[in-house]
Amino acid sequence: MSATDMNMMSRIVFYEDRNFMGRSYECSSDCADMSSYLSRCHSCRVERGCFMVYDRTNYMGNQYFMRRGEYADYMSMFGMSDCIRSCRMIPMHRGSYRMRIYERENFGGQMYELMDDCDNIMDRYRMNNCMSCHVMDGHWLMYEQPHYRGRMMYMRPGEYRNFTNMGWSGMRFMSMRRIMDSYY
Repeated sequence: MSATDMNMMSRIVFYEDRNFMGRSYECSSDCADMSSYLSRCHSCRVERGCFMVYDRTNYMGNQYFMRRGEYADYMSMFGMSDCIRSCRMIPMHRGSYRMRIYERENFGGQMYELMDDCDNIMDRYRMNNCMSCHVMDGHWLMYEQPHYRGRMMYMRPGEYRNFTNMGWSGMRFMSMRRIMDSYY
């Protein structure tokens, strides 16, 4: 089965109320604004694949990574203050993972290339800031604190010259992890 076929099988079901109650909306791709389908969303079930969910429309605000499983009351699980407003399907990736991280905006300062997870850029590289990056291969999660803690941001292949322009003012990333979850 190809990666495209696997991505087509991704599915998440959102529910208006906690514990999978109320109206539901099934999704197998990106959805920038769920308000036309549900007035609110307080629980979800990931049947296949992986998704990022956002507490604002258009993939903005706080992000949360969801893998296969049930989230009967994700607001208390993740400490969310608002409900899910948009979601993005994370495509399956087979192959190598490669990302360059930079100390300053616009690919300035120290640069290091990662091909595996990094739980603390300060310990590994003596780098106290990551303000831009270039994802060449794979899909990654970047965290504001060491050891994959704090707020996170989903990074797909592309250039990210300035995290502030992406709505992350004052935020720096201190750990990075590859998204390698199984779709089976």
